[in-house]
Amino acid sequence: MSVTTTVLVLPCPLQGHVNPMMILSQRLVEKGCNIIFVNTEFIHNKVLSPMGNQEAGVTGGSSIKLVSIPDGLGPDADRNNLGELFGSMLNNMPAMLEKLIEYLRLKGGVTVSCIVADFVMAWALEIANKIGIKGVLFNPASTAMLALQCSIPKLIDDGIIDTHGLPITQKRFQLSPTIPPMNTELIWWANISDSITQKKIFKVIVHCMQTLELTEWWLCNSTPEIEPGASSFIPKLLPIGPLLRDVAEEKSLGQFWEEDHSCISWLDQQPHGSVIYVAFGSITLFDEKQFKELALGLDLTNRPFLWVVRKDSDSSNNVSLPSEFRGNRGNIIGWAPQEKVLSHPAIACFISHCGWNSTIEGLSNGVPFLCWPYFADQFFNRTYICDELKVGLGFDSDENGLISREEIKVKVEKLLGDENIRLMAHEVKKKLRKEIDDGGRSSENINKFIKWLKE
Repeated sequence: MSVTTTVLVLPCPLQGHVNPMMILSQRLVEKGCNIIFVNTEFIHNKVLSPMGNQEAGVTGGSSIKLVSIPDGLGPDADRNNLGELFGSMLNNMPAMLEKLIEYLRLKGGVTVSCIVADFVMAWALEIANKIGIKGVLFNPASTAMLALQCSIPKLIDDGIIDTHGLPITQKRFQLSPTIPPMNTELIWWANISDSITQKKIFKVIVHCMQTLELTEWWLCNSTPEIEPGASSFIPKLLPIGPLLRDVAEEKSLGQFWEEDHSCISWLDQQPHGSVIYVAFGSITLFDEKQFKELALGLDLTNRPFLWVVRKDSDSSNNVSLPSEFRGNRGNIIGWAPQEKVLSHPAIACFISHCGWNSTIEGLSNGVPFLCWPYFADQFFNRTYICDELKVGLGFDSDENGLISREEIKVKVEKLLGDENIRLMAHEVKKKLRKEIDDGGRSSENINKFIKWLKE
């Protein structure tokens, strides 16, 4: 009788990290594994809420069990302060994770045989090593960003960054001859404006990079087909991307907000290739001025648009629509079933913050991008989309740092009038889809990983 392999999956508590690790968990379940999916208590409650608080968290026999451990912060702490959050997790969660694994074994009769840890949670590899089970890293960002992190000691030695991770001078540098040159402005952890947070996050990155020799595999949501140089730079890399949801699924597990599926029937009413999809992920915040320009810019395009405006409970995102906004061609919703939207034939382009998940989902559906990065690696992803893959355009801000309504209108028209961008987007889609088809490289890598898990 074969013993079922139980894998403990530990994402960083951000929507863009939970999503791909939930999709990976579903792939592992399809291959016969059981999953213990461990969120922080704060995120666990968020994830249960859109599902009507089903405690096990999964319909259909529950091969994915949702559990939680505390992040070490008080109930009223600001979890948008990532320096505080990451530091607290590093100090408090390792002991909690060890206790959880022991509790599962003694009380639940469940023996965890492998931990798959998000890059930010790579301290969990030390736990796996200590208790004698397998440990694997999962990188939810681009492979180029992982290559950048692997190069931290060399970047310090070469005088590109200081010991706090900050650029010493503004210049271009190259990680290897096969990776396109980067500008110091694209070093993601240096893009964090608050210097205390920046130093804390850099410290966590350095700690996590030191644990990486404890694992045999570094899984990533990418493929050598679109990142050849960075993929060959990292010897232990096992590319398994693009990690995409099954769009036939009723609900996407792991969402922090309830998805509004009414937008799909609205899209059904729109002409083919006509709708601008506008979504900025789970973290982006706009001030009143910029929000107004965006609203009036969408009006000016005179095209149908589907715009995701999060209704955050912490009131930090409660900007209001300007009185002169007509919006009569648009549909504004709180949270979208994004992959269903991007695969819909009515979508013409994607105004995006360029988080890696959104990037991968847009590329996999052949949708051209208008790039509006907000934070961290999103600035690198913009240059990658526009300059390397040539499937999008960036916005330019005015002398006040605002992206104006006129700029929005001009760039939408320029993008949708560019046949080359549309053709390139279609080519990239074909390449990515081939990777996850039966016999494709990513599909084979998942099989390779499963075989190693069950050895």
